[in-house]
Amino acid sequence: MRVTGQEPVAVLGVGATGHGMATSALRAGIPTIVWNRRPQATQDLAGPGADVAASAADAARQAAVVVTMVTDTDAVVSIARGQGMLAALAPGAVWVQISTIGVAGIERVAAMAAAGRPDVTLLDAPVSGSNDPAERGQLTSFASGPQQARPRVAALFDALGQRTVWVGGVGAGSRLKLVNNTLVAFAAEAVATAVALAGRLGLAAETVLDALGGGPLVSRWQAAKLQRIANGAFSAQFALSLALKDVRLALQAADGDRFAALGCLADQWQQAADAGLGDQDLTVVTHALQRQGGPP
Repeated sequence: MRVTGQEPVAVLGVGATGHGMATSALRAGIPTIVWNRRPQATQDLAGPGADVAASAADAARQAAVVVTMVTDTDAVVSIARGQGMLAALAPGAVWVQISTIGVAGIERVAAMAAAGRPDVTLLDAPVSGSNDPAERGQLTSFASGPQQARPRVAALFDALGQRTVWVGGVGAGSRLKLVNNTLVAFAAEAVATAVALAGRLGLAAETVLDALGGGPLVSRWQAAKLQRIANGAFSAQFALSLALKDVRLALQAADGDRFAALGCLADQWQQAADAGLGDQDLTVVTHALQRQGGPP
């Protein structure tokens, strides 16, 4: 059931996380328009009530709030400029840029929006959480931008997540997302390294889980990852290639030489991605570590 008076929202980019966002918006009764470069990704959203647009520009024309959720800065710019989204926005529309594109990326997007559509409000609001939380409406939004736009997106952010953290002007959200994903990277690396070391020492992943799960050193997120490793489940909740992209963005935004451990992690993950593991969950690094050096 649609909420009377709620401004329509367009979700551009219906990959795994974008699909979950659209699902959560529909569940909350928000009038939702969807578009994706591969139209088949939007087909199952029509049944729950989404309007499927033929193009990004068509979606933008129908919406007061437009969300972009794609892989990188070039994809955002392609939708905004190449696909005609920015030009199609109504005066006074709100553009919620949710993709993780880093500091240089959001600065590029903000400059493009300011030059081309100064009458449109840009919000920088990347989210924390993988595919399952997106489907359940349990993401955390790191939102930044003009304060006067907050009431217009409150219902959307409430639908998408359990928590919205407002952190200042445009760009602050992307900066906080890099900090968040750096913590995720090291948390995942700790799990992968511990399990790989256990294997080298003749211990099973189940033993590590039984001994450490629920203890003070292992978060609930890490315990869930340990369980999936023990079950041999490496389907992507957060793909290694995307996690690596975010680590590279963090190194690019900061003085990479000052963060040697993060740089080493990136190099290690790159080797795993080069070995063909990039489409699997980031915990698949466990396999890459176990393979190094042959049998114990």
